[in-house]
Amino acid sequence: MTARSEAASADSVPVPLERRLPRVRERIEGGSRLLLCLDFDGTLAPIVDEPDEAAPTEDNRAAVAALSDHPAIDTAIVSGRALADVRERIDGPSIYAGNHGLELARKGSVAVHPVARKRTRLIEAVCETLETALDTVPNARIENKGVTATVHVRSVPSAARPVVAERTRAVVDRLAGDDLEISTGKRILEIEPAVPWGKGNAVALIAADAPADAVPIYVGDDVTDESAFRTVLPEGIAVRVGDSAPSAASCRVEDPDDVTTFLQWLGTAGIDLLDPPDTSWIDEPAFPDDDRPHVS
Repeated sequence: MTARSEAASADSVPVPLERRLPRVRERIEGGSRLLLCLDFDGTLAPIVDEPDEAAPTEDNRAAVAALSDHPAIDTAIVSGRALADVRERIDGPSIYAGNHGLELARKGSVAVHPVARKRTRLIEAVCETLETALDTVPNARIENKGVTATVHVRSVPSAARPVVAERTRAVVDRLAGDDLEISTGKRILEIEPAVPWGKGNAVALIAADAPADAVPIYVGDDVTDESAFRTVLPEGIAVRVGDSAPSAASCRVEDPDDVTTFLQWLGTAGIDLLDPPDTSWIDEPAFPDDDRPHVS
């Protein structure tokens, strides 16, 4: 059994968020600020048949913008999409992680995992070969995301999906050997550099820049979000979007509309639970009475 499967077997069914709200309140109380990390597809944006058509709901777009403007909240988007792609789809956050954390934009610069950068040509070669290998499969779509690739099978007839998986595996094994690996998601096959890195690692890097008493929150819907759930727990809040499948998350909501409700709650009642900043120094004179500069 792999480490990932061992972790999965230990997971339980997350409790609906409304039943976990007292615990969520407890986690936020005493914190100085919130670090809010959000997946995109299936979380802010409904899952659609054509990935290029994905867009956040208007309510989620507005909620993210409002939270990003709040001085006590740091917001980040952590997505499997390419960095450039996801940045075009949602405005506001100061931090973006693309390609499951292999690309990270923060502090005015972009960092790319060094191994992933070296294997972009390998990803390109695999994508070009898959275009031919899957040409006869109806609606199979290959997306080259630079440092990773995705084979989309959502619109592929169910009987043909095992064929897509078999041919994809054969191409990756032949061209890349152990340098690339395949993982599965919601109606997708992800082709990635074989490095021990994922969304959880990206969230850990982002959290390292936050104050020690910041409260980390992660909201996501897919298998690739599980490492991020584990990163923010037990000190933070992990919310899974979707059905009642086992997960490392501590609570769940049903869909992107429920995500809106949670984000709006964070922006009102949630931030009111934070410790107010120390502003006592504002009322103190900048200089002792005898040392104040005088203007003549």
